[in-house]
Amino acid sequence: MAATKLDGRGVGAAVGAYAIWGLFPAFWPMLAPAVPVEVLAHRIAWTAVLMVVVISLARGWPELRALAPRGWAMVAAAGVLITINWGLYIYAVFDGQVVEAALGYFMSPLVSVLLGVLVLRERLNRVQWAAVALGIAAVVVIAIENGRPPWIALTLAASFGTYGLIKRTVPLSATGSVTAEGLVLGPIAVAVIVWFQVAGAGTMVGHGPVHLLLLIAAGPVTAIPLLLYGVAARRVPLSTIGVLMYLNPILQFVWGVFVVHEAMPATRWIGFALVWVALTVFTVDLIHTNRSARRETATLATTPT
Repeated sequence: MAATKLDGRGVGAAVGAYAIWGLFPAFWPMLAPAVPVEVLAHRIAWTAVLMVVVISLARGWPELRALAPRGWAMVAAAGVLITINWGLYIYAVFDGQVVEAALGYFMSPLVSVLLGVLVLRERLNRVQWAAVALGIAAVVVIAIENGRPPWIALTLAASFGTYGLIKRTVPLSATGSVTAEGLVLGPIAVAVIVWFQVAGAGTMVGHGPVHLLLLIAAGPVTAIPLLLYGVAARRVPLSTIGVLMYLNPILQFVWGVFVVHEAMPATRWIGFALVWVALTVFTVDLIHTNRSARRETATLATTPT
């Protein structure tokens, strides 16, 4: 059977989304002297403003008006989780812990698999269990090296994995979902920005037009990769998305090690190596499973009834 031709625009959109996410460690420090909480508030507020414009142009408001109260509750829960994820990531970048943040995003697929087992009662095959076991071993090795568990990495992976799990229950398009989260979180973010300014700790004014523009840019810098990912998810097979997603933590890892020169003792290298082996095993199994499923579907489609 001939291989399925990949959608070039979809792959380009996926690469663009993951590359932007992977280069976030270069952007957030540019917003100093704003502290991480203020940066987070601006990120949420300006993303909400931009998404309101986008959904208005796309005439997508009927989709949000039709969302049931339970759906809005799920949106609110997802919003809390992504706020935790974004806030902790910004803190990690400001605190010089980009490598540990990258570890969190390397671990996200494995955490998602575990959540599928624990919450959705999904079953794993032996290869997937082996990948999970290697991931757990990596956490133990890094915890021994750190003298503590890698809490930033674990929290980033858990919050992002749970966020994705909840998003599966919300009957909204990618644009509608991000906009809905903005509508829930935006007013709180604006209140935080106002509080910072009233308390005299805000940086929105008094630091020049360039700094203000950078704060505003946190909106499109956040929204653009989300929209690109939405395009990719509709055009690109899951197995391809599963491979391309590692571009994000790879770029973060490279930035942390080779640009800002974070410490990488031998034990930490071993821990990362275990994670990379786990992800290789997991990804190969994912590709094999998807190919087998496509072959089976094609066989059924060509079998006379």
